[in-house]
Amino acid sequence: MGVLFDAESARDAAFHLPTYARKPVMFVVGSGPKLFDDAGREYLDFVAGIGSVNLGHAHPAVTSALWNQVAKLTQVSNLYHVEHRAELAETLSGLLGGGKAFFCNSGTEACEAAIKLARKWGRSRRGEGCHEIVTAIGSFHGRTLGSLAATGQPGKKAAFEPLPGGFVHVAQNDVDALDAAVGPKTCAVMLEPVQGEGGVHPCTPEYLKAARKLCDERDVLLVLDEVQTGMWRTGPAFAQQGYGVEADVTCIAKALANGLPVGAIVAKGSAADTFEPGDHGSTFGGGPAICVAALATIEALQAQHLGENAIVMGERLRAGLRALRDVTGAVAEVRGVGLMNAIELTEPIAAKVAAVALTQGFVINSIGEHVLRFLPPLVIGPSEIDGLLEALLGIIETQEGGAA
Repeated sequence: MGVLFDAESARDAAFHLPTYARKPVMFVVGSGPKLFDDAGREYLDFVAGIGSVNLGHAHPAVTSALWNQVAKLTQVSNLYHVEHRAELAETLSGLLGGGKAFFCNSGTEACEAAIKLARKWGRSRRGEGCHEIVTAIGSFHGRTLGSLAATGQPGKKAAFEPLPGGFVHVAQNDVDALDAAVGPKTCAVMLEPVQGEGGVHPCTPEYLKAARKLCDERDVLLVLDEVQTGMWRTGPAFAQQGYGVEADVTCIAKALANGLPVGAIVAKGSAADTFEPGDHGSTFGGGPAICVAALATIEALQAQHLGENAIVMGERLRAGLRALRDVTGAVAEVRGVGLMNAIELTEPIAAKVAAVALTQGFVINSIGEHVLRFLPPLVIGPSEIDGLLEALLGIIETQEGGAA
């Protein structure tokens, strides 16, 4: 930690609302999978801005595209046509096999847009009573009131009640529970293909396919929240493609513009015909600068074949984490798809392990007391994976048994 950290952390404590318990480090430069703090120390990043910097830090294609556009025009609002917005909508439609897009600024906004669209669609189908949305226990869809109500984690919601009604939560991967919950009042089923903030819990292929079949049979929209799983994080462009399932509405954000603030939904079929002028909007969504950055991100992710790398490196990471489990006995479960992975620890030492890892130059994320999550940039290579695994072995062996 350098002089800049000391000054800025004091300023942050004095003037910033304490919504985050920040770690004792200040990053000032990034390059690929590496970060550098204000003292010049190097770190390997296995958080990637919570899964939003898939191309790695400071990618030159994104930097160049953004710089050139900002020098021309940044913002005029959605009242007018601008460059790149329609092209990005067309690109996302192509990646998902059709559909029309709406642009906003974040994942929670994308989920809010999907909720509004689903409710208007349900009303047009079966009247005012068709407004319920079924989501999964353990899910996370955002922190604004509608997306928070959709979230299946009571601990994140209690302080902000009463929340909007009309949401039903059922156990993930329980087809019978989903079947029982979807009725005449249901307008949508909203799922994450892999629960991210809930601890990296993938849907089973059987479950997601059953959800699609159930929605078709009962005339209900399937909304897939791909905020964290999208943009080749799990291998394909979107995780649903690995399952062989197509959503009626897909929520996108995080890595769409390599860490810049952007969100989107892509709606297909009758869902794409639901919104009319005035139904929804965003002051900044779909501006020319953010859209050109997103286009550059998508082009680079494809050109560098980073979906393929996510599959190969993800398999390497999980194999190493399973070996760590076998050697230490400290890991109860290894979970993940592509480069979206987690381990469940047998003792409540996740925060301690993450803190020690940071002192050794590895940025990892603890979720609660038992879960460590790994979301590196998709440019990560075998030497970085192996370096993390070696460090984790030493850290866990040191921490195990000292949880109390």
